[in-house]
Amino acid sequence: MDRRHSREQAFILLFENTFGINSTEEIAENAKLIREEKISAFTQRLFDGTLNNLSVIDEKISKNLSGWNIERISRTALSVLRLATYEILFENEIPNSAAANEAVELSKKYSTPNEASYVNGVLGAIISSVESK
Repeated sequence: MDRRHSREQAFILLFENTFGINSTEEIAENAKLIREEKISAFTQRLFDGTLNNLSVIDEKISKNLSGWNIERISRTALSVLRLATYEILFENEIPNSAAANEAVELSKKYSTPNEASYVNGVLGAIISSVESK
């Protein structure tokens, strides 16, 4: 399984988590049983890492929103932003710009062009704030 597919799986798991119906373990297990997904180690690391650092991630997203608060963002955009922000802050395997690009591609696939542009802008601000330190 390639990294793009693993990242997309992690996004879907994070999206499902926004509904707060199942535990994180149940979400991953349901993906395996119901959708017959093979959850890669990378997918699991992204999913767990994002959730384990959610307060830091959400704070970073909130500080870089333009004209919105985090409660008003769609579940799709929020899940994409959380995943990409995790990669930017905590993973060093790909450049920050690549993490942002992957997030924009997910937004284009699962949302609207306007939302993809918004995600790109927010991630650009996050990257600027991280790289200026």
